[in-house]
Amino acid sequence: MEYANKVIGFVNKAASNNTVINSFLGFAFVALSVRSFNQQKTIETLETQKESLLKSNKAIKKTIWEWKQQLYAQPQGGFALPVDKIKPIFGDAPTPAAPPAGSPVNIESGSPQKKILI
Repeated sequence: MEYANKVIGFVNKAASNNTVINSFLGFAFVALSVRSFNQQKTIETLETQKESLLKSNKAIKKTIWEWKQQLYAQPQGGFALPVDKIKPIFGDAPTPAAPPAGSPVNIESGSPQKKILI
């Protein structure tokens, strides 16, 4: 118990001493300044990386667009797929709507049949 009283007395003296308080505040200020400086450097690095990634993404999108246009412009002869079948693969054309789940389908035509309720 005597040791705890000595520690509490030392802490009380240190808390009332302006030099100790000022030293602690100065150390905290320096530590926060260093952390802030490091974070600022990291942010600047990430911003430059972001700019380069945006440029490369734009270039890739442009290349893909050119490839699609070139693919669609190819002649339909030979083993090439028709454009109507290629566009849905790339998401450029809407896909045909599927019949609602649970509705009977006419096997010959593939279209949904109407149910007759009596």
